Amino acid sequence: MKKELHIFFTCLMFYTRIPCPKNINHDPDYLNKATRYFPFIGWIVGSISFLAFYLFSLFLSIETAVIFALIVSVLTTGAFHEDGFADVCDGFGGGWTKEKILLIMKDSAIGAYGAIGLVLLFLLKFKLLSESVLLFKVDNSKALISIYLLFISAHALSRLAAISIIFTHEYSRDDASSKSKPIAKNHTWKEISGSFFFGLLPLFFFSCFQYKFVLAVLPVFIMRYFLARYFQKWIDGYTGDCLGATQQVCEVVYYLSILFIWKFI
Repeated sequence: MKKELHIFFTCLMFYTRIPCPKNINHDPDYLNKATRYFPFIGWIVGSISFLAFYLFSLFLSIETAVIFALIVSVLTTGAFHEDGFADVCDGFGGGWTKEKILLIMKDSAIGAYGAIGLVLLFLLKFKLLSESVLLFKVDNSKALISIYLLFISAHALSRLAAISIIFTHEYSRDDASSKSKPIAKNHTWKEISGSFFFGLLPLFFFSCFQYKFVLAVLPVFIMRYFLARYFQKWIDGYTGDCLGATQQVCEVVYYLSILFIWKFI
């Protein structure tokens, strides 16, 4: 139990800005095992984001509350995944060889592709989340619980989609220059089963309100498949930035899927 707590806090420290016990460090062995808890971090980030939304919705409009929820989410993770998304936009937008793409992604400066990508990403998140929340508040007698499950299922499932890439693909870089290198070495059934358990459980509870919502897993993993295939084609695998981009894109696809299912299925 003590070792599992250490692994969990290692995961929490690596993927968020939430304070952890002082004895926790970036031990490569624990980081490798921490992948089993990565979707559970989505529970935490989603819960904090929902709490911000709820508090601000008490005296502000739904749209403004959603903006604050997004801000709190970014602050909680330190824009960890958004940074990866921007780097992928810059790398794949400006590079035409594996070496050039990896070099651009390694650069800490943000380029035009990354800036434009982030603007469009947050516009989509804002619009889709706002529409979803308004639909639940109008049509669902248990709106607050539904909105909470929407938040945590989106964060958990998108993280599962991202982390599952390390179970099926090879790490692209030949050196240890990436912050995600430690998690790319190996994995066991514990990492795989833990990731899928924590990634799918919130969607299961969400589907108890609308059983059709379970269908949202399909477009998310279809997008995950094409992203992983795209990364494989251009850089022979993935990097930490690719995982961050996958999480962000799959989160947006999830919101879009929920809206589509709610309105048309």
